[in-house]
Amino acid sequence: MMARLLPYPRMSLSLLALWLLLNQSLEAGQIALGFVLAVIAPFTLKTLEVPRTAVRRPAAILRLGWRVFVDIVRSNIAVARIILLPKQKRLTSGFVTIPLALRNTNGMAVLACIITATPGTIWVHVDPDSGQLMIHVLDLIDEDAWIASIKNRYESLLLEIFE
Repeated sequence: MMARLLPYPRMSLSLLALWLLLNQSLEAGQIALGFVLAVIAPFTLKTLEVPRTAVRRPAAILRLGWRVFVDIVRSNIAVARIILLPKQKRLTSGFVTIPLALRNTNGMAVLACIITATPGTIWVHVDPDSGQLMIHVLDLIDEDAWIASIKNRYESLLLEIFE
């Protein structure tokens, strides 16, 4: 009975919390609206038949979150320097192809979010058959360093978490 009402209970709880945080209110009306959203929205996932994924190693999730936070701060500073001090050096942007061992679709989605959320980089394409990921880098100095960075900083932890 409970699974029919709330097919994804953690998602429902997260949606309710997010709704209340975004509205910055604990008024009864906002709680009621958030509850309705939290009950109805997960049914869209049920109709999409999203596969359930077992997430392993909570410590790896925390390490990944910290790495992403640090890298986003560093990238913000680097992009700000490029914008504010354009005469310092010549900008060389380009594409980098990275061979991935990660095949889990949820892990790939997280990696896509990480790369796209990091200023100066964007996810361009992934070939699911070969596992080749293509990204665009705003200031490409060393292609091998980018490949090593993505594989060592993100993919290794995503493999621990999802595979």
